[in-house]
Amino acid sequence: EYHFAAVCIPPYFCRLAGKLLQGSEVEVCTVIGFPMGYSHTVAKVEEIKRAIIDSADHVDIVVNVSAVKDGDWRYVENDIEATVRTAQLKDTVAKLIFETSRLTAKEIQQLCKISVDAGADYIKTSTGFDGQRADLNSVKLMRRFGEGKVKIKASGGIRTKEDALVMIEAGADRLGTSSGVKIVTS
Repeated sequence: EYHFAAVCIPPYFCRLAGKLLQGSEVEVCTVIGFPMGYSHTVAKVEEIKRAIIDSADHVDIVVNVSAVKDGDWRYVENDIEATVRTAQLKDTVAKLIFETSRLTAKEIQQLCKISVDAGADYIKTSTGFDGQRADLNSVKLMRRFGEGKVKIKASGGIRTKEDALVMIEAGADRLGTSSGVKIVTS
């Protein structure tokens, strides 16, 4: 009815959502490594495989923020490459969640480069899990450092039409919100 791209749900519900949305234009999205990306790469890869079997069309993969903060860029790069590749082998949309509220501009820049090099479809501001709102500056940084080679998804605390418009104006291609109906009907 509202032409949303996807509904994002926990992995457990993918199979049911796939059945309920069959024949609909709304796709199934789930989270991987949620909420903080701490899972080992092998576990994330297996989560993605299972999600795809269970009807996921999109996977929102949480970047390992601990590895970023430790400066373990080789691990981060390998993790991102493996998870994006696994998703895209089955034509599943791969979105990488950065948790920008915990990152410096330099870390965001490096993650954007790795994400572009890995061929990610989207980079995303946050899980929304920690209560942090999508940050306008982070969206602008992601747009700049993504160099138009990856789409931007703003997520976290977008609750009003005004919030949505500000994020789109900053460069977001897509929004993640639990207030979608309220936003489009206001």
